[in-house]
Amino acid sequence: MKLKPLLLVTLLGAVDWAQAADLLETFRAARANDPVFFAARAARQAGQEKLPQGRSLLMPNINLSANNTFNDNSTQYRGATVLPGGSYSYNSHGYSVNLVQPLYRQQNWLAYTEAELQVAQTEAQFKIAEQDLILRVAQAYFDVLIARDSVQLAGAQKTAISEQLEQARRNFEVGSATITDTHEAQARHDLIVAQEVAAQNALEIKRHTLQQLINAMPKDLKHLGKEFKLESPQPADMEKWVDNAQSDSLQIAVAQAGAEIAEKEVARNYGGHYPTVDLVANYSSSYANGGSFGVGSDNTSKSIGVQLSLPLFQGGATQSKWREAQANRDRARQELENARREVALQTRTAYLGVVSGIAQVKALQQALVSSESVLEASKMGQEVGVRTNLDVLNAQQQLYLTRRDLYQAEYNYLLSQLRLKAATGSLGEDELGKVNQALY
Repeated sequence: MKLKPLLLVTLLGAVDWAQAADLLETFRAARANDPVFFAARAARQAGQEKLPQGRSLLMPNINLSANNTFNDNSTQYRGATVLPGGSYSYNSHGYSVNLVQPLYRQQNWLAYTEAELQVAQTEAQFKIAEQDLILRVAQAYFDVLIARDSVQLAGAQKTAISEQLEQARRNFEVGSATITDTHEAQARHDLIVAQEVAAQNALEIKRHTLQQLINAMPKDLKHLGKEFKLESPQPADMEKWVDNAQSDSLQIAVAQAGAEIAEKEVARNYGGHYPTVDLVANYSSSYANGGSFGVGSDNTSKSIGVQLSLPLFQGGATQSKWREAQANRDRARQELENARREVALQTRTAYLGVVSGIAQVKALQQALVSSESVLEASKMGQEVGVRTNLDVLNAQQQLYLTRRDLYQAEYNYLLSQLRLKAATGSLGEDELGKVNQALY
């Protein structure tokens, strides 16, 4: 593709480039500004906290309590007694330290192993967000390019039609053509003017879509250059790509972790029937400077032991939670199977997109050569009187439509390459850099 670049300055984030920004620079700007990716990063940080939370269920719990109390008591004894009565006011205070170390809590251990799976799931989801950002940036980037190409092609076509219109007018004035030729050229000119306005509007929309990702209005972007090459997928076997996707896909990894978590949830909720065994230790100290008999006291208490608790009946809640966990396990299994099928479909679609994209680009490249020949032949035929003005206009339109379709096919081919890598979980900045090499 050879299009004259716009001599503008692209602003991405806080960085100014004197030259046009490429795809890799645009991605890095989006990674630093896209709120969707920031949300995924925050979700990852939150998910990583599941592991220490799960580990805490296996660690000892230590609690400190303290008190300071003012007491005002009045005592009167009935009957014959030697005990004195009266009012007593005194202060008492103390503290206690209590330790509980779980020795056997089946639910806590399963919750900890679930936390490990939740962290792994969170990491996979974050990698999916990274791949999704790459695809969104590439789609938005190429959308801007094709929209800009459409504007430039519409402008070039309008120039060519304007020349044809002027020629038709001159020929009509000298009597070598009919007014019909002028009307046909005028109609095509009016149509291309409307198409140019629509193309400019589409370009603004695509530029604003990219702006949403990079938080700056893109001015100029690099487009495909001489380094653009058509490369078949390796290995050239669709089913091998599907097999790789089944083992390496991030979507399947997330669903697999979800199924394993759901399986552990069944065991954890059934564990509500099991006893718990804890090591319990307590130390307390209290002091009172008075009492019912007018004397103070200092008390110290120490205890250590093993405590067993066995749930007998909880209103049916344990059974209900167990049945709920079983239903969620079945749902997670079906979601895993659906993820496998979805990934297989996405992989096949992307693979065929690359393969058919290569064939389509080659066909359109040949069609472009043929369209250029048809236009030249039509112009020469018009000069000698064997072709009409309408033939030339049709040939011009066909040429520009073929160019637009060729540009679109090239961008779709590159996007299919990225989607194929994403389906197998291997899409990253390195893969984006390979596509970026085709830009200048």
